[in-house]
Amino acid sequence: MPSQKALVRRPSPLLAEGLVTHIEREKVDVDLALDQWEEYVEALQTHGWETVEVDPADDCPDSVFVEDTVVMYKNVALITRPGAESRREETIGVEEAVARLGCSVNWIWEPGTLDGGDVLKIGDTIYVGRGGRTNAAGVQQLRAAFEPLGARVVAVPVSKVLHLKTAVTALPDGTVLGRIPQLDAPSLFPRFLPVPEDSGAHVVLLGGAKLLMAASAPKTADLLADLGHEPVLVDISEFEKLEGCVTCLSVRMRELYA
Repeated sequence: MPSQKALVRRPSPLLAEGLVTHIEREKVDVDLALDQWEEYVEALQTHGWETVEVDPADDCPDSVFVEDTVVMYKNVALITRPGAESRREETIGVEEAVARLGCSVNWIWEPGTLDGGDVLKIGDTIYVGRGGRTNAAGVQQLRAAFEPLGARVVAVPVSKVLHLKTAVTALPDGTVLGRIPQLDAPSLFPRFLPVPEDSGAHVVLLGGAKLLMAASAPKTADLLADLGHEPVLVDISEFEKLEGCVTCLSVRMRELYA
């Protein structure tokens, strides 16, 4: 049976000091963020996901965005080397967590940089955004780690947003959702559905037709419901102020076999 585990990490008390690159900085309410995080985790659990909490990294403001620290493919965990130097310490606790779960562990090494938010997997195709936080050496090392396991790695230029997954994610059938103004090369995706809101580009596949989405994308939720999907909405307003989205807050592990 495929696994349904999701790595999550409690927000740091320093969350409000997190990095912001492509949007104006707004004041973050850390108490509200903690409430929203707990509701996000509860939404995962309600829909059949066993959440695994990585030890908190209270000194790292961005550590709640656990997706950036590791990329999963099959049972292999590729520990990233975040493009922002201030985030490199975040990988330590994540490495311990995936090792405890029995993953085979690989690493991105200097001079490579790779953020997990730049990696979109659709079946055995792995799209990787080459942009602000992920460099060419990081892309090469991702290829070297996963192509021998059967993956096809497609590099995508990213210049208008923080990460590839800021601009696109994918539906269960492989259709890519995105915002045309945020994309450098939408033609790289074979099936593409433009969405009416920035945060509508982000879905987490919960299983079946259920899609975890931000409450800030009601028009997109209606569009997807009309296409037969079942949106599950969570309010993540405080994380959106830090360029976070629903995918950033967890790492879904679907191919760990007991």
